[in-house]
Amino acid sequence: MQAPTAADLLNQQVVQQALEEAWHDSLPADPLGRHEEGGWVYVEPATAIVFVRRAPAGAQVALDLSAPPVVPGALVVATFHTHPNPSTEGWEAGPSTTDTASAWLFGVPCLIRADNGVYTTGPVSRRGGLTGEQGYPS
Repeated sequence: MQAPTAADLLNQQVVQQALEEAWHDSLPADPLGRHEEGGWVYVEPATAIVFVRRAPAGAQVALDLSAPPVVPGALVVATFHTHPNPSTEGWEAGPSTTDTASAWLFGVPCLIRADNGVYTTGPVSRRGGLTGEQGYPS
């Protein structure tokens, strides 16, 4: 089994729901309370089941996704997070240079929900496929 691509993951109901829940939880309509939300997308190679785990809430323009929880029998295949600051106010909706750099460093695609849609950055799929460490690929 090959690692799912970012496009494959975005077609999964569980990923779509996670992006929307993170978007709602990031309080995009609250200028003082908005913050980034997100987490990790996993797959169980034995069953092809895709699921997510959420990270603790982040700050207005930051979220720490550097330490995914280890889930026995599952591999991290993507990260996801929100950009809750309005593009109409000049905020960048798409991937930042930090988002792109971390996606390549972590070796998995990054999925981003913003006010004007969903973006991806980084590798197309998990580096090395569905092998290696349970967290990020080495």
